[in-house]
Amino acid sequence: MHQLALVTGASSGIGRAFARRLAGLGHDVVAVGRRADRLEALAAEFPDVEVRPLIADLSTGEGVDAVADVCATEPLTMLVNNAGVAHYMPFADLPAAKARELVQVKVAAPTLLARAAVPGMLARGAGAIVNVAGMIAFSGPAPASQLPRRAVYAGALAHLVAMSQVLAAELSGTGVAVQVLCPGVVATEFHERQGLDLSGVPRMSAEDVVTAGLRGLELGETVCAPGVEDASLLQRVFDADLAAFGGQSTELAGRYRS
Repeated sequence: MHQLALVTGASSGIGRAFARRLAGLGHDVVAVGRRADRLEALAAEFPDVEVRPLIADLSTGEGVDAVADVCATEPLTMLVNNAGVAHYMPFADLPAAKARELVQVKVAAPTLLARAAVPGMLARGAGAIVNVAGMIAFSGPAPASQLPRRAVYAGALAHLVAMSQVLAAELSGTGVAVQVLCPGVVATEFHERQGLDLSGVPRMSAEDVVTAGLRGLELGETVCAPGVEDASLLQRVFDADLAAFGGQSTELAGRYRS
């Protein structure tokens, strides 16, 4: 089968590493981003495959629609929903425009692009969707002392985890795989753009994140955590989720009765 991948946020970081790896493996790539110069430089690296720049801002409805049209009409074998923004700051200080941008880029865009891509993948009986989230998705129970503040960002990543898990189950047996990729701190420009200096903090390379994601697909992992050596830690999270889900009843719990 002809391999055609679409990667969002392809002008830097994990997205660029995904686009470069897939092009190097012989995939044609639709490289989505906002910086034309970087996407054109990426395309020039791979003369033997088609790396097609697609300039789009996924914080806008027009940008999402333009990329969704490609997802719906071209025979994608892989969709990598990687584009992101963080906007770490206390919730009450987060400007509404930044909150809207974050939810649009990290919740609405991946949801709508996957929705556009899935019918064609189902018809072809093959495909993979990789939603790039992060281990912050699991940080909700952290105490108040943990910084930086990032309620909307953590919630957006948690959405990607739950959506990917449920969608993977829904598409089981169809030939279409779904993965949520959850790295920790990665050596990219991402944090610098938020005004955070992590140069002294140990960080994983974007290339290693891509290696984990692609290997995780081969292993059949729905949740891929590149930096978690003991996979049973993740399984215990999922088992506890299902235990809580299954522990509900129609009777009011005793602690709520006067």
